[in-house]
Amino acid sequence: MITPYIWRKSSYSGGGEGNACVETAACPTHIAIRDSKTPTRATLAFPTGAFTPFIEVLKTARSTVTDSPGFRG
Repeated sequence: MITPYIWRKSSYSGGGEGNACVETAACPTHIAIRDSKTPTRATLAFPTGAFTPFIEVLKTARSTVTDSPGFRG
């Protein structure tokens, strides 16, 4: 029997219906991620211990890109 995931939306999902974000589901062995705009499509799954380092790299990369002079409006 497959247990369905319990999906949670990001607290940064924006206005409207809040569907411009990612959703996560925590399982004992992994963390699953999906796009809230297309929830029936593919998901990413990370081993539990790899999820936090993945998010930290994304934060660093975003900070580097948005601080770039060419990125500023």
